[in-house]
Amino acid sequence: VQLVESGGGLVQPGGSLRLSCAASGFTFRRYAMRWYRQAPGKVRELVADINSAGGSTNYADSVKGRFTISRDNAKNTVYLQMSNLKPEDTAVYFCYALRVVNGYDYWGQGTQVTVSS
Repeated sequence: VQLVESGGGLVQPGGSLRLSCAASGFTFRRYAMRWYRQAPGKVRELVADINSAGGSTNYADSVKGRFTISRDNAKNTVYLQMSNLKPEDTAVYFCYALRVVNGYDYWGQGTQVTVSS
């Protein structure tokens, strides 16, 4: 099983990034997907989630209206489009897969996002 995040980097405030998480080794379409983030010295927080079919999404208040989660079940990939980025969005972003019916879950290794001028 693998979840491999990509797309992180350094961006100026107000800029955009798109994170991708490529899944393998499990039946992706049966899993809800989430993006979490963890800033230095802070607890990991849930940023956004999407159900297995992609028809339902939820966002943390801090990113609502700026971030969009989506998935392509044909490509076994989940995305996080981030716009109007702020310095407080700086964190390591993690991809997470959850099979709701049995609790099986998997984590990616994380990708660094740094928002700074």
